[in-house]
Amino acid sequence: MNRLVVRFTSPYGIAVEEEPLPPLPPNSVLVQTIVSAISPGTELLVYRGKWPAGIPVDASIPSLAGEFAYPLKYGYSCVGRVVDLGAGAPRQWLGAVVFAFNPHESHFVADPASLVPVPAGLSPDAAAMLPNVETAVNLLMDGRPVIGDRVVVFGQGIVGLLTTALLSRMPLSGLASVDHFPLRRMRAVEMGARAAFDPEAPDLLALIKERFEGGSADLTYELSGNPAALDQAISATGFNGRVVVGSWYGSKKAEIDLGGYFHRRRISIVSSQVSTLAPEFTGRWTTSRRLQVAMSMVENIRPTGLVTHRLPVSRAVEAFNLLDQHPEDAIQVILTYEDV
Repeated sequence: MNRLVVRFTSPYGIAVEEEPLPPLPPNSVLVQTIVSAISPGTELLVYRGKWPAGIPVDASIPSLAGEFAYPLKYGYSCVGRVVDLGAGAPRQWLGAVVFAFNPHESHFVADPASLVPVPAGLSPDAAAMLPNVETAVNLLMDGRPVIGDRVVVFGQGIVGLLTTALLSRMPLSGLASVDHFPLRRMRAVEMGARAAFDPEAPDLLALIKERFEGGSADLTYELSGNPAALDQAISATGFNGRVVVGSWYGSKKAEIDLGGYFHRRRISIVSSQVSTLAPEFTGRWTTSRRLQVAMSMVENIRPTGLVTHRLPVSRAVEAFNLLDQHPEDAIQVILTYEDV
């Protein structure tokens, strides 16, 4: 039996290929993919060849272990159904709909311990957004918003919008978003932002202060993936405020001005990355606990309204070209596997 896989073959090179399925080891299961979600931030770095030298693909996900080199399979957001069991695998897994941190492919072998059951009634499209919701949960944990905070989120791609959605459920005194594209600004308001601004507005900082009744942000998130936004985030942040950088710039360089607002305002810049927990949480939290919280937030948000495109996996080239060339039109792109 063969499976379809998506391979990144070179910068801007995508191939959809057939390959034989590996044998099914004892205690493992075979999952047939229903949908997989493209994570445009990280996956576009791979697509564009912007992965920094010497950085492993993802040491925290077994299916993505190893050094970065073309060609490679990548992706980490599959939802599928268990269709076969290895000898010794628990029979209750057969037929289960599950989430897996796995590259884009029509079938894959997995250890049941690595799978997350999808709650009844939750659509595969929503469940496929679990990793980005977990990232948003981690961003809130690292930013530590408190009651009455004034918060700005720079970047309203899928992670930015999900972060805005979670923040909107907190008793903040203000929540604003910033993004280049009108579609994303509209979605930000739908997800709970009280204002959405264009970063090119010449009076951006004045607009933010007006929204916050003359004050600066207590907490700012930089989630745009654009290094130039970091300076804006610093400028929007008030005395002793926090700037949480969830963007991964890859090989792009961030030129920031630390001689202005940053120094005298005692601003803290915090790195946030979902593959680990901040040390202060590890006494009580585990990544499994955080993932469970994220799944409950998926059920709460029901983020399928953020899906702008559903394309069959055979059109993966078109899907990545869309995200690369027309980001103004696309937020969450889903690959489907019904006909495989």
